[in-house]
Amino acid sequence: MSQCKPDTSAGNWRETFISLRSVNFRWLWLGVLSMMGGMQMEMVARSYLAYEITSSALILGVVNAGFAVPMLALSLFGGAVADRLNKKRVIQVCQALAGLTSFGIALSISTHTVTWVHLFFGSFLNGIIFAFMVPSRTAIIPELVSRDMVTNALALNAAAMSMTTLLAPAFAGNLYTLLGPDGVYYLMSALEFTSIFFTGLIKINNDIPENHSTAMFAEIAEGIKYIGRNRLVIVLLTMALATSLLAMPIRYIMPIFVIDIYHQGPDTLGLLLSALGIGALLGSLGIAAMGRWRRGVVLILGGILSAIGLILLALVHLYLVAVGIMFLLGLGDSTRRTLNMAMILEVVEDEYRGRVSSVYTMNFGLMPLGILPASIIAEYFGGPSAAATLGILLLAICLGFLVTQKRLRSMV
Repeated sequence: MSQCKPDTSAGNWRETFISLRSVNFRWLWLGVLSMMGGMQMEMVARSYLAYEITSSALILGVVNAGFAVPMLALSLFGGAVADRLNKKRVIQVCQALAGLTSFGIALSISTHTVTWVHLFFGSFLNGIIFAFMVPSRTAIIPELVSRDMVTNALALNAAAMSMTTLLAPAFAGNLYTLLGPDGVYYLMSALEFTSIFFTGLIKINNDIPENHSTAMFAEIAEGIKYIGRNRLVIVLLTMALATSLLAMPIRYIMPIFVIDIYHQGPDTLGLLLSALGIGALLGSLGIAAMGRWRRGVVLILGGILSAIGLILLALVHLYLVAVGIMFLLGLGDSTRRTLNMAMILEVVEDEYRGRVSSVYTMNFGLMPLGILPASIIAEYFGGPSAAATLGILLLAICLGFLVTQKRLRSMV
């Protein structure tokens, strides 16, 4: 079983970046940084452009929810592909498709033919891409670093994403103001193509793994049965689902707060999302440094912190205060995401890693189940009502985990 030897130490800040000593992991990390930089810029450009075109909170939710169906339908296949094929090549193909998608939308904006439907299908294609890329990108990490560094590597992987959340949205907001949305999308495309280069520098066995005699559907079913036999994995996946449904949607409906409540522009949306990124970055680095110190409790507390942030966002309608609240949301978000995936990989056997990672990835496909209701509430009752509803539900669920899940609380 691919389970690291327990270590109850509180970690060492001097070893926060230890995984980056691996050359192969450094190239993967730079590829993640470049790819997610483009994706984070898209979140600002796509959301603001969709709301600017339509002035509809509901359509804004629909556009951002476009990735849901392919992620739900294909993530399990993405996990099976990760366990069957060369993960590096799968990642590179997905990076190329992302770059082409961004470039196509940029052209539609430049030619003044873009509609919210274009943005929806761009989101839909991204869902297909992520369904195959994320399981391979997660499952390849234990092949690039030693087993005792997997948690640290996952935390640094999350830190790379957080860095893009910190820098890319503010840059995208200002670039949107200066050059328009097409300028943002052209730069996004360039970043996504650059990620192919970094991933290509990874030096691992490029041979396709041995042929699997079992049909893909049977392997998917086997992976689901494996999860069903592991109660701790079920608890961790359920925790991930609850927080994805309730904590993540707020970033997609933030244009409503920026335009209708704070009366600001796209640069303000970028700054708020950058504050989210600062919190996420610090949270990820904290997890990388802390070792295996009461991680189960810290995981639940991360969800509680996100819930408190959502409730505060609903109650306080001051832009400067919202910057601090977004910092809290980022801190809680990165804490639970990083710990959740690391703890899952530790208790999963090697041959099931891709398939279990794909089930975790499906949480992002299920996120629109939170985005669409939040958008509907915002449409009829306003953004603060949506944030309050999400926050109260998340707080109740996290407190329930804290009280009932003794094994999760005791995990180190």
